[in-house]
Amino acid sequence: MKKLMLGFAGALAGVSMMTSAHAGSHGCGEVSVGSMGWASGETISAIAAFLMEAGYGCEVQLVPTDTVPAVTSLAENNEPDVVPEVWKNSATVYAELEAAGKVVTAAPVFANGGEEGWWVPSYLAEAHPELATIEGVLANPDLVGGRFHNCPVGWGCRIVNDSLKVVFDLENNGIEVFDHGSGANLAASIAAAYQDKKPWFGYYWGPTAVLGKYPMTKVSLGEVNPEVHACNQQGDCPNIGVSDFPSAPVLTAVTSTFAAENPAIADMMSKMIFPNDVVSSLLAWKDENNATADEAAAYFLQTYPDLWTSWISEDAKEKLSSLM
Repeated sequence: MKKLMLGFAGALAGVSMMTSAHAGSHGCGEVSVGSMGWASGETISAIAAFLMEAGYGCEVQLVPTDTVPAVTSLAENNEPDVVPEVWKNSATVYAELEAAGKVVTAAPVFANGGEEGWWVPSYLAEAHPELATIEGVLANPDLVGGRFHNCPVGWGCRIVNDSLKVVFDLENNGIEVFDHGSGANLAASIAAAYQDKKPWFGYYWGPTAVLGKYPMTKVSLGEVNPEVHACNQQGDCPNIGVSDFPSAPVLTAVTSTFAAENPAIADMMSKMIFPNDVVSSLLAWKDENNATADEAAAYFLQTYPDLWTSWISEDAKEKLSSLM
């Protein structure tokens, strides 16, 4: 299957390049698309880039980024033009940009939103039900291996976790905070724990292939308090406190300038909404086949034509019909 997808991805890339070469006066021109540094972000950006290039004649530049750098760049540089999968709860300045008219929210990327939190493997929670709450974890640090697996630097969740580690006084409760260097290392730590049925405690999010492949139980951190959570996100707020992660709006941001100049692309992005189970299935396929983002995009395009054809214009459908 991966060989088939690799060939298909190569064919799509070739068509995209030929289409982009004629973008100029006939297409939508140059478009910068932020590609978040994790599996779903990279794959969704690859899907968007292909549809823009092959369907609308755009010349797309994918810009590797993460939540905080992407929103900072939108604020300071008015780019990238399009940024899929912005986790709004991890980027407090985004609401200010939206209110100021610098960006527009095209659509939620995930139909049911995103889920963030602190987790333990379900086999651990089943053996020790008390670990389903933070109070139970703090009272039993040995049961979770005496370690909290934190986000990499540059991720919005890192700021929140760094606030919460102080609120819950993790280290004085016998829980070392281990800062992972990348999302891949964070995911690998869960896989390693599952392989040997070892303790694990830390942050993760969904929909992801990891949470689909490895059943995890969310640890209750208390009630969701929007004001406290907003403070926890700031990094220098003096009033950090107890709040669980709210259900996260995960969205596609488009600069107002680009949306006004490219209404057809803005319309496509407003319809580009993925059911959560489709995302998890797509990411699981990508992981199981060790596929690239382009290969996963090709798999999506072949597997879910009824979904993505509902996003694009009739003219784009006609252009793409010969490829699919």
